[in-house]
Amino acid sequence: MNIAPLTDKQIPDAVSLWTEAGLTRPWNDAIADCRRALRGPDSTVLAVTDDVGIVATAMVGHDGHRGWVYSLAVAERSRGHGFGAHLMSACEDWVRDRGIPKIQLMVRSENSDVLSFYGRLGYDRSDVVVLGKRLD
Repeated sequence: MNIAPLTDKQIPDAVSLWTEAGLTRPWNDAIADCRRALRGPDSTVLAVTDDVGIVATAMVGHDGHRGWVYSLAVAERSRGHGFGAHLMSACEDWVRDRGIPKIQLMVRSENSDVLSFYGRLGYDRSDVVVLGKRLD
């Protein structure tokens, strides 16, 4: 299993994977989000690849205090083989290597399968409300 930062050439494949996994939303430009993460000094997109292509991706970054993981997706054909767990471990290492003491992520509350996945990895629910405001 090879885990490495995504290349610009792989962006369309990563976005296709995110779409397949139901992670994209019409009001977010996933290609721009991916490029922004790859350009930023405090973020990247990690990809698991095999002989066929991209198997899984996760966007990871930090704000100096907390690490964040976004858009973790595993290709349908590759689910159940541990790729998601290995990728989360790589995200944790990426954050830890930058001296950041905490990592967190957001999951839609109705996504019980994904909540169970993160629970098995030791992630707990936080008693917070996420607020947002569109700036575009």
